[in-house]
Amino acid sequence: MSDEDWVRADRWLFFARFCKSRSIAAQLCQSGRLRISGQVVNKANHKLRVGDVVSFSQGRFLRIVRVERLGERRGPASEAQTLYADLKPLSEQTPVPRSASSGLRERGEGRPTKKDRRALDKLLGPE
Repeated sequence: MSDEDWVRADRWLFFARFCKSRSIAAQLCQSGRLRISGQVVNKANHKLRVGDVVSFSQGRFLRIVRVERLGERRGPASEAQTLYADLKPLSEQTPVPRSASSGLRERGEGRPTKKDRRALDKLLGPE
């Protein structure tokens, strides 16, 4: 394989339109929530090659895709969809339910009460 047979992970995520900006893609890589072929990625400059399987959480869904092409630019959505093959399409997934201990609320539930805030503070512990 030559040096042109790979692309940075953050660039590919941006080209494939999984992230709105390259800096968000870099944050995803550095957070440790991205796996490439089963290996946890901690750097945005991780080499991504054709055939690699990329998995990460996107909202309440787990995305698992295989790299089909590397891409050269962030083009329209139709072009971005040719860069990957979705191994676990969103239509076949059920969203991961939010846990009560996560501190997240469903939309429309309003602000937390004082009791809720104290319970959340107790759960998260001292800072």
